[in-house]
Amino acid sequence: MMDSSFAEIIKGRRSVRRFKDVRVSEDTICEIVDYARYAPSDTNSQTWQFVAVLDPEKIKGLAAAIWQTLHRMAQDAASRGMGKEGRLLLRSFGPYATAFTHAPALIVVLSTPYQSKFRERIFDPLDMVPRQVWDLEGTKSSCLAAQNLMLAAHAMGLATCPMTGPVLLAETELAELLGISVERKINMVISLGYPAESPAMPKRKPVHEILRIVR
Repeated sequence: MMDSSFAEIIKGRRSVRRFKDVRVSEDTICEIVDYARYAPSDTNSQTWQFVAVLDPEKIKGLAAAIWQTLHRMAQDAASRGMGKEGRLLLRSFGPYATAFTHAPALIVVLSTPYQSKFRERIFDPLDMVPRQVWDLEGTKSSCLAAQNLMLAAHAMGLATCPMTGPVLLAETELAELLGISVERKINMVISLGYPAESPAMPKRKPVHEILRIVR
């Protein structure tokens, strides 16, 4: 049987979008990221990196950059006769993609291409796989670390909300504002703070719908 406290951490985590106006300390963030780095990665490559944004004005500036991109996309859609879709982009997806605006902290999760002796000595000389594969391998490891981070935050009484929408819309703009080098990719952003809401557990698919056992 699973330990009840660990089960609560797994089942009790929620995506929270409303936070108390309480600062998250740098020591707390360091502790959370400490747990994140114990996630598995390809040949222990640990290609993840994190940028913690604590300045409220900087966080709002990142949200503003996304809104600027959204408005450009909506204008482009209208010029192609898809004004309805453009309006939906602004009205529906915009608030969803910028839900981090008032979070006390924002964790930007980065990934870098997978590097190892296997790639250097075997895969690259044999030209076995394209560059995009190594980018994706780095993203996979980064996702594993992000889950560790969110579970650790929940266990410490904080809440998070992972968002990939901002990256889909304005990765280039976000990277420029945060001084992120081109060889690093933004995987997701995670809002972080003390929860001001308690969302109900969303419906989950039953195990028999997602599991196939090969005997």
